[in-house]
Amino acid sequence: MEPRIPREMRAVVYRGPNDLRLEQVPVPRIGRNEILVRVATCGVCPTDIKKIQTGSVPPPRILGHETAGTVVRVGSGVTGIRIADRVALHHHVPCGTCHFCVHGDFAQCATYLRTGVTAGFEPAGGGYAEYVKVLPFCLPGVVRIPSRNTFEEGALLEPVNTVLKAVRRLGLHHGDSVVVVGQGPIGLLFNRILALHGQQVFGTDLVGRRRLLGRTWGAAATWDGGDPGLAERIRRRTRGRGADAVVLTVPQEGAFHSAFDLVRRGGRILLFAHTLRGHRTPTDLSTLCVDEKTVLGSYSSDFSLQREVARRVFSRRLDVRPLVTHRFPLERTSEAIALAASASPESLKILVEAQP
Repeated sequence: MEPRIPREMRAVVYRGPNDLRLEQVPVPRIGRNEILVRVATCGVCPTDIKKIQTGSVPPPRILGHETAGTVVRVGSGVTGIRIADRVALHHHVPCGTCHFCVHGDFAQCATYLRTGVTAGFEPAGGGYAEYVKVLPFCLPGVVRIPSRNTFEEGALLEPVNTVLKAVRRLGLHHGDSVVVVGQGPIGLLFNRILALHGQQVFGTDLVGRRRLLGRTWGAAATWDGGDPGLAERIRRRTRGRGADAVVLTVPQEGAFHSAFDLVRRGGRILLFAHTLRGHRTPTDLSTLCVDEKTVLGSYSSDFSLQREVARRVFSRRLDVRPLVTHRFPLERTSEAIALAASASPESLKILVEAQP
């Protein structure tokens, strides 16, 4: 039986830079090939923080895309999804047939670049609301959450996917050494996934408590990112070569330039957090040509990894539950955003809970 659904709902509407307002908006109406989901929880993602703080997208929008909840309405043309299913949502799904998809570059697919989960206005994820609808092209991104698992684990599938995709792009060998710059929630996921893959992980962070956490999440050693002797420490741990790869989970220009000193000749530097257009910095091109050091990026998730990510998270081989440190009700979303942006030593993954 279809549950009773109100005409209006609470939603946090982005009205401009650093301007989030709790408003009453219509509950989305679905078409025959769409579903409606009652949001349980939504993770706070750095990309949403950047949009809110910089005003890089035009208002109004309802943001939030690391979303999990319960299906409450199913269009007549939808198969394989039922009312009361507990689900995690992927707001980007590629077409699978274009030139980019054929080459495995799903995040560059025109269909993927559209957002397919919305709570109203221009589709923008919609997780900071009580209900969201999933558009037809994103239905393949709906993942059932097993009864033993939590909505929070479902909400973390998407960030885990982005990290696993980035690790795959590095093309590492078993036993390779990797420096993970930044030991926040994403950095800790890199630590754990790399360690599970058999890599030797070293972490850096400016915050002492996060350096301690880095070791519990898989790093063999962690150091202060501002240590002037950091490159020498890495060389001593890698037989004088330098790290095989450096992963930058923070968009700091100084960290980017320092990465060239940490990585070996022929090694790789991966940019994970540099998502704002227009950021330029000088680079000694001989390090790319003569030293054959490679700079590459990794953005968003890889749809082909979706099932593998679900197996890892829901089996708890990759247990993401300890990553969650703070939960805020919907009406305190602005506080959740502010805390996530502050890199507090006490905060890691922060969630917004849409239901009281």
